[in-house]
Amino acid sequence: MNATKKTDSFQFKQFSIKQDDCTMKVGTDGVLLGAWASVDGASHILDIGAGTGVIAIMLGQRTQTTSAQVHAVEIDTKAAEQAKDNMQAATWADRLVLFQESIQDFARRSEIKYDLIVSNPPFFSGGTFSHNQDRNDVRHTIKLPHGDLLIAIRRLLAKNGRFCVVLPLIEGLRFQEMAGEYSLFCTKKTKVKSKADKGVERLLLQFEWAEQAEQVDELIIQHEGRNDWTAEYIKLTRDFYLKMP
Repeated sequence: MNATKKTDSFQFKQFSIKQDDCTMKVGTDGVLLGAWASVDGASHILDIGAGTGVIAIMLGQRTQTTSAQVHAVEIDTKAAEQAKDNMQAATWADRLVLFQESIQDFARRSEIKYDLIVSNPPFFSGGTFSHNQDRNDVRHTIKLPHGDLLIAIRRLLAKNGRFCVVLPLIEGLRFQEMAGEYSLFCTKKTKVKSKADKGVERLLLQFEWAEQAEQVDELIIQHEGRNDWTAEYIKLTRDFYLKMP
């Protein structure tokens, strides 16, 4: 995407991400979620499955005027160490904290209720496994079944809090249905398309405790030309990508 990318790093406007020790690199899904999730009124924020730490750092950038505390949980040792380094290098590092443990364990011991929780979770619940086991662990729901994720959300989400997630279309619809069984209701949905004539590829979903009318909109990333971004995509990501006007 629109950034200066090297083999082991990804440069954004206000911070950089080292990612050589992370199985899952910086990608569009994470950047979309970090830019899309509403931070309004959030004083305590949690990122589940931090990976490189990019989403937590983005949320820290977006809350510089409110001084929100941003916590992140990552179970993989190497990824957690790199995420911590990336977070400590950010200008707003004093508000970022990384916990290296499973979200299941974190949820059982945490006494904090979070106003905003975000996650770019594993999403393949079946299919053929690759030879790269680390990538399998991240992409498949092995270490973090969606039921476990929703149990953690129930324990950690504040009464008036929001939980935001990004998933492929089919997995997102299934997740939305499952969330209802945990009394979490989708209140906002953005359907993401790479181009106008393409099908919906991703869903950005916001859940809350109170059932209410679901707000639905659409985000198209680019026009026909390469890097010919739509005005909506530019508005959403311009504070992050280097070459975004």
